[in-house]
Amino acid sequence: MTIFNSVISWFMKKRIHQIELFMKYPHEVQEEWFENLMMTAENTEWGRKYQYKSIENFNQFKERVPIQTYDTLKPYIERMLRGEQNILWPSEIRWFAKSSGTTSDRSKFIPVSEEALEECHFKGGKDVLTIYYNNRPEAKLFTGKSLTIGGSQQISQFSADTSFGDLSAVIMKNLPFWAEFGRTPDLEIALMENFEEKIEKMAYATLDVNVTGFGGVPTWNIVLFNRMLELTGKSNMLEIWPNLEFCFHGGVNFTPYREQFKKFVPSDRMYYLENYNASEGFFGIQDLEEPGEMLLMLDYGIIYEFLPVENLHDENPRTLTLDEVEIGQNYALIISTNAGLWRYMIGDTIRFSSLSPFRIQITGRTKHYINAFGEEVIIDNAERALEEACTSTGAIIRDYTAAPVYFSGNECGAHEWLIEFITPPNEFERFIDIMDDTLRKINSDYDAKRFKNLALRRPVVRRMPEGTFFNWMKDKGKLGGQNKVPRLANNREYVDAILKMEPAG
Repeated sequence: MTIFNSVISWFMKKRIHQIELFMKYPHEVQEEWFENLMMTAENTEWGRKYQYKSIENFNQFKERVPIQTYDTLKPYIERMLRGEQNILWPSEIRWFAKSSGTTSDRSKFIPVSEEALEECHFKGGKDVLTIYYNNRPEAKLFTGKSLTIGGSQQISQFSADTSFGDLSAVIMKNLPFWAEFGRTPDLEIALMENFEEKIEKMAYATLDVNVTGFGGVPTWNIVLFNRMLELTGKSNMLEIWPNLEFCFHGGVNFTPYREQFKKFVPSDRMYYLENYNASEGFFGIQDLEEPGEMLLMLDYGIIYEFLPVENLHDENPRTLTLDEVEIGQNYALIISTNAGLWRYMIGDTIRFSSLSPFRIQITGRTKHYINAFGEEVIIDNAERALEEACTSTGAIIRDYTAAPVYFSGNECGAHEWLIEFITPPNEFERFIDIMDDTLRKINSDYDAKRFKNLALRRPVVRRMPEGTFFNWMKDKGKLGGQNKVPRLANNREYVDAILKMEPAG
């Protein structure tokens, strides 16, 4: 395995030169991909509808093709699910990623073309390792195996020609045979539909494996680690997997989980790398050792547009290209891809932390925010406020969600937070005050509504019993994979459902 590790690391270093190329010439690379997508799709049903053959530049493309959502593309996708081809993309579409970005009962089925698998998802996975080896040349990741907790959605069929599953399941099912040598456990376990049974089998199957890296949504890694420590009586994961060195993570902000992982893996040589991968595409990879921002990947067959969030509900909003964006502004992300998603608003919001090269931070969701009183609190605000409160009071959070409390009689509104702590704050009331004060400092709209309790009073924070969020997700059939607890909501759907299921602590 040592020789294999050396050979693989050499090949990965060659890719760094291509990454440096799009960092240096971002606009030219995006223009080249735009022309490629237009030419490839011009004879599809969609391409003929919008006359792709006569589109001469990107501005003309934006003028001609409206911004799309899943609802507007759904009629086309439903036909593709039934096996029709050459609708949105010319190559055969046989796979669909069942989107599980929220706990909504409504599922989305995102087409995954062969090009999207090879040029985007697989390429992104390889680039995660490429960047890791570039930043840490002495890495020995390939002397062992990597573990990823895949989705709980087993591969299923719509028709004889099309199949769907959680994105991770679709990727695992299509991995080249040689990739199986570097991962654990085997696919029979990794693709199990029953999440709790999968965790149990995964724990036993990997106890004696030399695991050097792991990845996925942090929440589900924690579930596995806790079970393995329970089975073995060990105090941390290094006593089970002594050669652990690498964690790639995404799906949720890692900050609330960082202290937990330091306890699971108490090692200074452990390397944590964030990636931004969704059913719709692979968008960003943390290329610097300092956490918090990711390099926008520009050569994956994806064209990017950015819609200022303040214009989100305009009738004909004007989107921006890379040469027009500014640092620190919140943008809704809009993509056109090599799987036939055209000017598709994926629902995430980002901001740029650097323009040379282009690095981004995920700030939230277009639909996951609280703005019941004009306060416009986004996930980024919430994460920063909770981080400050945890740091100041010694608290560690397992999971949380928040929603508005509406006006009642003479009582003004508030935000209600349901928080499940691993380590509760040493001063609970102070925790609330610090969270509240931090929100006021970083969000002027929130501060204005909190002024003299005119519209918003002090937050209501409820300590939830251990296992509350896990049990709620289990009840909704949303364990594992890319499923995650919705952090903020502009209504009380999630909060009320959780409170009905478990009494507050």
